Amino acid sequence: MTKRIVVTGIGATSPLGGTAEESWQALLSGVSGARTIEAEWVEKWQIPITFAGQAVVPSADVLTRQETKRLDPNSQFALTAAREAWADAGAPEVEPERLGVDWATGIGGLWTLLDAWDTLRERGPRRVLPMTVPMLMPNGGAAAISMDLGARAFSRTDVSACASSTESIANAFDHIQAGLADIVVAGGSEACIHPLPIASFAAMQALSKRNDDPAHASRPYDVTRDGFVLGEGGAAVVLETYEHAVARGARIYAELLGGSVTSDAYHITAPDPEGSAAARAMIAAITNAGYSVADVAHVNAHATSTPVGDIAEYNALRRVFGEAVEGIPVSATKASTGHLLGGAGAIEAVFVIKALSERLAPPTINLTEQDPEIRLDVVTEPRTLPDGDLLAISNSFGFGGHNAVAAFKTV
Repeated sequence: MTKRIVVTGIGATSPLGGTAEESWQALLSGVSGARTIEAEWVEKWQIPITFAGQAVVPSADVLTRQETKRLDPNSQFALTAAREAWADAGAPEVEPERLGVDWATGIGGLWTLLDAWDTLRERGPRRVLPMTVPMLMPNGGAAAISMDLGARAFSRTDVSACASSTESIANAFDHIQAGLADIVVAGGSEACIHPLPIASFAAMQALSKRNDDPAHASRPYDVTRDGFVLGEGGAAVVLETYEHAVARGARIYAELLGGSVTSDAYHITAPDPEGSAAARAMIAAITNAGYSVADVAHVNAHATSTPVGDIAEYNALRRVFGEAVEGIPVSATKASTGHLLGGAGAIEAVFVIKALSERLAPPTINLTEQDPEIRLDVVTEPRTLPDGDLLAISNSFGFGGHNAVAAFKTV
């Protein structure tokens, strides 16, 4: 028997705000989270890209000193978002053995790893901290959340580049369906605003070069788009069965219909320009839940603002919806947040959940001249969604050819 699975809690710390609600309100207001990086290493290492989507609220403002010392920034974002989502869900009483964690990251404890290497090189092995390995592990965020909440059903980590946290949400759906837990905290985080990944992404020509105008750098679908803006942060959702949520009187934001994962098997960084595997992921996420592609009323697109990526996703959308895609409201929220890599799917899932619960599609900022090859109905001002049951999908695609799609509906 298929279970109905619903969202009862959301949390986020992002370039737009320190909470899910602050991030949502800033998104609706057309705020850009991209800012110049005020760090000495930008000049020291002559980093070619000098801006990013930095988290608004430092982890030190919300976590204890011991937590910030013992957790990599990636895990700090994870714990911050998960705690907010858990409190938002009403801190439900649940047996530890029936509570699970499905978390995600694209890279993991990068700051810890590279700082430790600097310490080893400059000061020798005796000065390397004993907590280095636990802090740099990609599963550090999942472990921190599970220990904080006492989740003993399972604690799992997805690492699928920029598709990671959408995959974690899809997996959480499957894990509850399989009876492995009554409640799952799912989501993802990333903390990579560091000279090495910025230099590497810049060398790949993947980042926007608008150092003199960070706020307008991320411009999905615009003819002048020139790359993505690196972002950081984390987001979480609390998922449980509809019956479990109703029995405890929980507020329900939306229903998670499931998710789907496919692989391009095409190129390590470039998406398949035809978008065939991405299209299969969208179709499966919709039809496996018993719906038709004609039922989709809103899309939160992956839309990173790269010349190649935006076209590839459009081709995938066209495969799925045909000409009807031109009438579906599409939001590209990375224009505001930047690209949170492994945390992108989670923050965008929160935005889809809020869009459904408030019947309001968020805007895509910085779109001044839409690429004529991308014939989409891009939402550029907050737009009211229609009454009745609404179905929305959230797309995430990552290096390695990973495609993940999650489908949500109103309750």
